[in-house]
Amino acid sequence: MLTDVQLRRIAPKGKAYKLADAGGLFILVQPNGSRLWRMKYRFGGKEKLLAFGTYPEVTLAKARDARDQARSELRAGRDPSLTRKQRQAEARQTDHQLRNVGEIWIASQASRWTPRHRKDVETSLERFVWPDLGSLNLDDITPPMVLATIRKIEAGRARETARRIRQRLSAIFLFGIAHGLGTQDPAAVIKGALVPLKKGRQPGITDLGELRDLFRLADSGRAHENAAGT
Repeated sequence: MLTDVQLRRIAPKGKAYKLADAGGLFILVQPNGSRLWRMKYRFGGKEKLLAFGTYPEVTLAKARDARDQARSELRAGRDPSLTRKQRQAEARQTDHQLRNVGEIWIASQASRWTPRHRKDVETSLERFVWPDLGSLNLDDITPPMVLATIRKIEAGRARETARRIRQRLSAIFLFGIAHGLGTQDPAAVIKGALVPLKKGRQPGITDLGELRDLFRLADSGRAHENAAGT
């Protein structure tokens, strides 16, 4: 079995070589000095290989924990490679969900907003958006779906709230696009479909954070329209 002292003293050679631990776990030493954790196992009559990362980023103890988890999967009749792929796919799916992206967007704006404005944004999305759209991936959300959510708000005669929710949704979609989590902004498409605000004096913005947010949204919207050639 390997020891921490032995791992620290490992030196590269002209060719890659292996040092075995136990239970199929070994470390692969590359000519460039990289030390890679691997586990050899058999499933369905075939020999397979799992990768657990590099040493010293992944310690001996962590590599053994990963091996033990894989062996538990094997005892349960599951292929640990397939289980890992499924978990990674589920994690990627969660990363692209509107609510997850929205919460990251909110956190990214913390330095620009007052606590009061942040609470208002969180509450409005929790109440009006997350129940319908929160669990969906960004690119699975269509303009009609966004409009249906906005129509529910308008039905309660909260037209100003509907307008602000659309703006916030558009900001979330643009944030997702910038971070490679989506490719479109369906909230921007429905802007012209909203019920117009009544003429006359509208409720003023009393929160400085919200005023800054609206200016930023306006700039983002213009940039998005210019990029689209409109």
